Amino acid sequence: MGQNKAHAKRPAGKKWLVMVLLCFMYLITYMDRMNLSIIAPIISKEFSFDKITMGIIFSAFSWSYMIFQIPCGYLGDRFGPRRTLGIFTFYWSVLTATIVGAWSKTSFWFARFFLGIGEAGAFPTATRALTQWVPPTERAFAQGLTHAFSRLGAAITPPLTVRLASKWGWRSAFWFFAIVGAVWAIVWYLVYRDRDRDRPQPLQSENEVAQKASSAERPKIPWRVLLRSKNMWAINIQYFAYGYSLWFYLTWLPTYFVEVRQFSLVKTGFYASLPFLTGMVGDTLGGWLCDTIAVRTGSLKLSRRGVGVVAMLATVVFLIPGVLTENPVRAVVLLSISAFFLEMNIGPAWAVVMDVGQECAGTVSGMMNMWGSLAGALSPIIFGVAWDRLHSTTIGFVISGVLMMVGAVAWLMTDPNQSVLVETQT
Repeated sequence: MGQNKAHAKRPAGKKWLVMVLLCFMYLITYMDRMNLSIIAPIISKEFSFDKITMGIIFSAFSWSYMIFQIPCGYLGDRFGPRRTLGIFTFYWSVLTATIVGAWSKTSFWFARFFLGIGEAGAFPTATRALTQWVPPTERAFAQGLTHAFSRLGAAITPPLTVRLASKWGWRSAFWFFAIVGAVWAIVWYLVYRDRDRDRPQPLQSENEVAQKASSAERPKIPWRVLLRSKNMWAINIQYFAYGYSLWFYLTWLPTYFVEVRQFSLVKTGFYASLPFLTGMVGDTLGGWLCDTIAVRTGSLKLSRRGVGVVAMLATVVFLIPGVLTENPVRAVVLLSISAFFLEMNIGPAWAVVMDVGQECAGTVSGMMNMWGSLAGALSPIIFGVAWDRLHSTTIGFVISGVLMMVGAVAWLMTDPNQSVLVETQT
C-alpha cells in the first residue's frame, strides 16, 4: 500500500519539476524576443534606421520562427523533449549574443532570423513534454502558467534592458540574456528525463487512449489528414488572429510609447512592462478557468471554446478605446487590460492542440504556432508601413480588432474532441 502511494506521488512530483523548468524556459524565450524592441530607439538612432527598416528587422525573427515550427515540432516528437529542447535553447542563446556584432540592417536581420530558428522548437517541444506529464483536465492551466512566465519575462525585460544599456551599453543586455539561456539548457539536459512510453500515462482522455499508437516506437504523422482537417484550420485561424496583436506588444509598443505617447525612455521601461504583467495574470486565469469549466461541466468543447471566444471579443473592447484616447496614461491602462484578455486565449489555445494532437502534439502545436508566427512576421511590417508612409498608428490596431472578431468565429468552429490525426467521417 505504502509503495503504491509512493509510486503515485512520484509522477506528480516529476510533473511539477517539469513545470518549473519549463516556466523558466518560457521566461527566457521572451527575454530574448523582447530585448531588441526595448533598445530599438537607441539602435534606430545609432544606425539611422527608419520605421520600415526596423519593422523588417523585427519581422526577421517571425519569418524563421514560422518556417521552422513544424520541422522543430516534429523533431521534438521524434527524438523527445530532453535532447531537442536542450539543443534548441543552447543554440538560440548563442545566437542572442551574435547580435552584438551587427553593423547594418542586413546583419541585424540575419541575427534575428537565425535566432528564430532556435526558438521555433521551444513551445512545440515543451508542449510535447507537458503532454507526457500533465493530464487533460490540468493542461489549460499548465499552458497558462508556463506562458504566464513568458509574459513575466517580457515584463521584466524592459526595465532590466534599460538598466543594463544605461550602465554598460546596449550590447551588454544581449550578453546577459545569452548566458542565462545557456545555463538553463545545461540544467534541463541534466535534470529532465523523457517519460517512457510503456509506463502508465497520467490520466489520458478516452480520445488519446483510442488514438495512441501502440505498435510504433516513434509517432508517425498523417500529413494528408492533418493538412485537410477543418478542425486544424480553425485552430490555426484563431492563433493567427492572436499572433497579430501579440507582436505589436513585442515589437512596436516601446517605440509607440516614446514617439506617440511622449514618454521618456525610463518611463517607457516601466509602462511597457504593464501589459505583460496583466497578460501574465490573463494567461494563468484563462488556463485555470478553462480547466475549471472542463471539470465542472465535463465538456472540453465548452471550456476551450467559451474562454477563447470571450477572450478575443473582450480584447477588442479595450484595444480600440486605448488607441483612440488622447490621455497617455489612460492609453497604457486600456492597452494593459486589452493585453489581459488577449492572453486569456493562451490556455485554451495550447490545451486544444494537446487534446487533438496526442502523440503528435509537438507537430500539431508547431503548425498552430506557425500561423501565429506568420501573423507575427506581418504585424511589425504593417504597423511600420502604416506609421511611416501613412502617418497612422490607428490602422494597424483596426486590423487587429477585425482579426480578433474573426478569431472568435474560428473558436466556435473548433472541436477539442475531434482528433486532427484521424479522417473525419462525413
